[in-house]
Formats: sequence, structure tokens, C-alpha cells
Amino acid sequence: MNRTTGRVIGYRRNGRPIFEIAGGAPTADELREQIEQAQTRIGEIRVELERLDADAGNEDLTGEAREQWETLEAELNERQAEATARENELRDVERGDRLRESRSRWRSTQFGQRVRPFTGEDARTLPQAAARDRALAVLDSREHAEHLDDAQLSRLSRMLRAQTRNTDGSHLARRLLLTENEHYRAAFQQLVTSTSPVLTPEQARAVQAVQEWRAMSIGTPGAGGYGVPVLIDPTIILTAQGSPNDILNLARVETITTDKWKGVGSAGMSWQFRAEAAAASDNSPTLAQPEVDTHRADGYIPYSIEVGQDYPGFAAEMATLLGSGYDELLAHKLSLGTGTNEPFGIIPALAGTASEIDTATTGTITAADINGMWAALPIRYRRGSNSAAWMSHTSVNNVIQQLGSGGNDSAFTVNFTEEGVMVLKGRRAYMNDYFRTLGGAKVGLAVVGDWKNYLVAQRAGMSIELIPHVMDTSGAKSVPTGERAWFAWARVGADSINDSGFRMLSDNGA
Repeated sequence: MNRTTGRVIGYRRNGRPIFEIAGGAPTADELREQIEQAQTRIGEIRVELERLDADAGNEDLTGEAREQWETLEAELNERQAEATARENELRDVERGDRLRESRSRWRSTQFGQRVRPFTGEDARTLPQAAARDRALAVLDSREHAEHLDDAQLSRLSRMLRAQTRNTDGSHLARRLLLTENEHYRAAFQQLVTSTSPVLTPEQARAVQAVQEWRAMSIGTPGAGGYGVPVLIDPTIILTAQGSPNDILNLARVETITTDKWKGVGSAGMSWQFRAEAAAASDNSPTLAQPEVDTHRADGYIPYSIEVGQDYPGFAAEMATLLGSGYDELLAHKLSLGTGTNEPFGIIPALAGTASEIDTATTGTITAADINGMWAALPIRYRRGSNSAAWMSHTSVNNVIQQLGSGGNDSAFTVNFTEEGVMVLKGRRAYMNDYFRTLGGAKVGLAVVGDWKNYLVAQRAGMSIELIPHVMDTSGAKSVPTGERAWFAWARVGADSINDSGFRMLSDNGA
């Protein structure tokens, strides 16, 4: 087809036809334009017909007027038919467009599409699913998560998907989106490294959004400080693989978004065999509802002025500094914490319970003591779980090692005189120098059990403030040391939620 022999698809204002050009059907916009042109021409023809009729009055049309009338009337019929045809085509095209759009939306919900984590929307008002999906997309971003290892990324992913009465993954997702956007990260780096930070309007709004969100969150402690970005926050990214704290590695660790962890526990229900048609008894289990309160932990962390440079290096360095001191505090308190304004350590938690076993002889540990602990521990807690283990002070561990010599090695599954072997009764034996020594306090020489019965509850989120100058007070006058410091705080608690899952050896006469 060409412009002079193709199908007429419309008319120009001067009345000249528009011919279809080979190469495809017209679009919806092209059809609308053609309909508008046809309707305009129809209006013009009617005006011409009205003029001819008025000029003739009551007389018949003759000559040139008659020919003009017949020509205009034929064109009017053709234009009206053409407009109707184009309107029908337009309806078909629009229907096809709607169908393609619907299929595209359906396909995106079935097979997914790339999620952009930061679109400018307020993370505080996002639906739960949208907040979770965008937070997970942040974990896929090398820019944000390059300093995290696979174990930390896996832990974060599970936490973001969690939806329990203790952990709301969408709460953590919103915190991540609010603290990991470029404006808050840049502002946070200035606020905790500079004594005179200068924030852009976008950075100031990002800080305000985080502060307002924290103020609205349930159970947030007193105001103050700046929220640590999630991907460098040790209360969130600290994992077993990244911690030298053996209790934290072995215990059940829950990152919660409430003020206390609440659980349900039971010793199980009793089963029995009965004769045919014999009545059953009530075997309802007794349900316990253990709770673990969280307490404020704070730390003073000095650092060199040079630490705050580019963000990726700053983030990795800050995560290390915050995590190391926090981890050491946990190692201490998870062992000996009193439970008053601090976690309940495993030794105080078991002291005075049926799980505490005394040595046979004051100031002495014998093979019989170790065998007695092992035999007293119910078998379901000493089976081959990775969390079933021993723990003792290094000096106590050395004493136990010596029990494997002098003909007593039959008492153990492994000869402890072999260097580097840390297995007792087929279970790993860990050293913890916060535990007690022989001749010291009575309780806490050694503990054995399934450590998943000891729960550590960490509330997600750490706050931090800048101390501009660290002063040397050793001389007559206080002078700056060239360091700054952070004052950081978080909330954490711990307790044994099932004492029968452990046995603890104590000195009977200490």
C-alpha cells in the first residue's frame, strides 16, 4: 500500500483523505486523533449544509448548489461511517492494552520483580510485607552488606521473616530501612565522629525519622543517643560464628522486638498402653510460661580520631569496636550475672536447684564426681546434640584432664592428657575463666547439659552518643589524649528456662 492507493483511515481539515500506510495497525493515540479529525470534518460539513439550505430558502436547490449538497451529503455519510469504524477499532485496541497490562501485573506477582529498597517512601508507613521485601533487598546490596559474612546475612534474613509474639520481623525491617538509607548513614557517621556535624536537609530529616520511630516503638527506653544502623549493630548481627563467647555460641539466642521474652514450656505428657476399650486417663501436660526480662547494658568505647573516614571502612571498624566490648560483657554476665539489673548467669541460675551436685570430697574433683554429674543428667539432654556440652574454668579443666592419667583413663571416652583434645564423655568441653576455681567460691566448678535450655534475649537495637574528647587525668591537669569515645547502650537478658536440662558441680565444703 501507499499514500494514494491504501485504505482511507481519516481526513485532513482541508478534506483530503489520510491513507493507511503499510507497516502495522494504528495505535490507540493514532485512532483517537483520526476520530477527532473525522468528527471535526462532520461538524464542518453540517455547517456547510445548513448554509446551503438557508441560502435556498423555500426554493429548490439547482445547479452548483445542488451538486455541492450531494457531494457534502456523500462525504458526511462516509465520515460518519469512518468515525464509527475507528471508534470500534479503538475499543478493541484499548481492551487489548488493558489485557496486556493485567497480564503484566499478574506475571509480576507470580514470578516477582526486582525490589528497590529505597524509593523515597516513608518506611514507617509501609505495609509489613513491603517493608520485609525491601529490607531483604538491602541484604542483597554489596554497597550495604559487604562487611557481613554468610552466617550474619543468613541470621538477618531469618529475623526479617520472623513473626512471633517475641519478634516482629517488620519492626526490624523498618529499622533497617530507616538506618541504612544513604542520608541516615552519612548523618550517623558525622554525628558519632564529629564534634560539629553539618547535616544536609535530607540528612536531618532522616535522623528525625529514626528518632520519631524509636519514640513510637513499644518499650523503647529513655530518649537520647542515635540509633546504630542495623548492619553494624552487634545486638542484631552478632552470631555464634562471629563470637568467642562460648555460652553465646551454645545457648538459645533470641533477638526480640519487645521488652521481655515470653515462652511456653512443658516437661511433656505421659503415655501408656491400655487394654482394649479401657478408659484413658487425663494426660494433660503442665505448661510453664518462662519469661526473660531484658536489662540495660552500656559501654564506654574509646577510639582514635582517624577511625571515621569513608563509610565502608568506618562501618566495618565500628562493628568490631562495638561488638568486642559488648561480647566480653556478655561472656561475664552470662556466667555470673545475678539477675538483678543484669542477665541471670548460668551459675547463679542453677545454684540451689536440684541440678546442683556437690563433690564427694572438699577441694577435690574425682572421676566419680564427673561420672555422677553425667549420670544424673537426663539422657534426653545428653544425646548427640551440638548444644550438649561441658564448661568449666581453665584450672578446673586442667584438674579434670589429669584424671585421665595414672590408670584412670578408662573413666573417660578420650584421654585428656592428649594435647588439644577437648572432649569429655563424647561431648565438647569448653573453658570459661569466669567460672569458679577449686578453693574459691562453692558453686560453679563445672556445668554440663543441653545449652538450648539457657536463653539469651537481646532486644534489637543499640544506641550511641559521642564523647568529643577523652582526657588523660593522670597528671596535675587533664589533657586530651587524641581520642574520642562512644557511650553505647543496649538491652539484653538471660536465664535458664529449664534447670533440669543441666547439672552443675559445686565444692561441698568451699
